[in-house]
Amino acid sequence: MTTSAEAGFGTDTLRRGIEAQTSAPMVSLYADDAELRIVDRNTQPSNPKVLHGRDEIAVMFDDVYSRDMTHRLERCVVQGDHAAYSESCVYPDGVRVLSESMISLRDGKITEQTMIQAWDE
Repeated sequence: MTTSAEAGFGTDTLRRGIEAQTSAPMVSLYADDAELRIVDRNTQPSNPKVLHGRDEIAVMFDDVYSRDMTHRLERCVVQGDHAAYSESCVYPDGVRVLSESMISLRDGKITEQTMIQAWDE
């Protein structure tokens, strides 16, 4: 029996999405009805930023990938319909961003994600 993760989501697919030069490969990993919760210094756990649907998520990724920075998948663990991964980003001036995500999958697409991110200030 094939799990949702095996149907189209794996470390290599995630790496291609994260490390791409545009947002499209990353956005394509999300289900139409996906929800992304972001926790950082501006949107703390009691009031996270919540994006509903692939279109809202795409707007955020379009902004992120329009910046002059590199993205790298550090590690990823996929188990059944869940995955966790670490991503690091670096701006040309050396400012670093680190994010940790826990995701749920359905039919090989991300349906829920909680992202915790921190950056140099």
